[in-house]
Amino acid sequence: MNYYELKLTLHPNTEIHRDILSAMLAEVGFESFVESETGLDAYVPETLYSEAAITGVLENLPLVDISVQYHIEKIPGQNWNEEWEKHFFEPIVIDEQVVIHSSFHKNIPPLKYDIVIDPKMAFGTGHHATTSLMVSYLTELDLNGKSFLDMGCGTAVLAILARLKNAGPVTAIDIDSWAYENSLENIRLNHTSDIRILLGDAGLLEEEIYDVIFANINRNILLQDISVYAQCMRSGSSLFMSGFYKEDMTIISEKCKEQQLQFVSYKEKENWVAVHYIFC
Repeated sequence: MNYYELKLTLHPNTEIHRDILSAMLAEVGFESFVESETGLDAYVPETLYSEAAITGVLENLPLVDISVQYHIEKIPGQNWNEEWEKHFFEPIVIDEQVVIHSSFHKNIPPLKYDIVIDPKMAFGTGHHATTSLMVSYLTELDLNGKSFLDMGCGTAVLAILARLKNAGPVTAIDIDSWAYENSLENIRLNHTSDIRILLGDAGLLEEEIYDVIFANINRNILLQDISVYAQCMRSGSSLFMSGFYKEDMTIISEKCKEQQLQFVSYKEKENWVAVHYIFC
């Protein structure tokens, strides 16, 4: 698969500026982001590339006093695992319980949950604050025998951890074919091949019921799909969501109240949040 690389030079180059740009670019098809010394490198499949969409994002940035320059380059299909190994992905430890690393890493700390992720271009290595927050929530849960959904699964890291914690059955869904293929590879690497991986969106959830739903996507998709998630829950089922900022919690909460979802708690990291709701 061919990709386009968008190199963004930001003035100022701050974490919050990079995060906002990443979130907005994700909504127009970009699926991987790498911080650089001057700003951000973003990657979009050739089939989803639109210069007009990029221009629209940059013209509508909710930021003041920022200057953005960019350069676009087409990248032929290549071995993305090699690129991650050379430049990007380092092992990460979360809550001293989970280590997420790739198959090429050595000297991995012996923790309770050891997860192998060869990320290619799919989102979800654990390095982004939202994935880290969701993993942190997962470490706290008793999932033994509970049905589990990982919505917008990316690399399927959350589904894999849930299965390692004895959740079952476990389903993982992503709309992106690259993420779908990568998830299939990662569940094989972690000997969790009984996880069901599906290609599609929330439209696949008709008549499905889950004890626990994790959805790490973005604010707009979550707002669109919360009602669908609620239809897939029974009394006492839990919904965990991330992919949005703390200031978005109010609008998320309003949508959840409409669906009889009661707020339980939230976690925050770098202004990103993960929230927990229960269906009443």
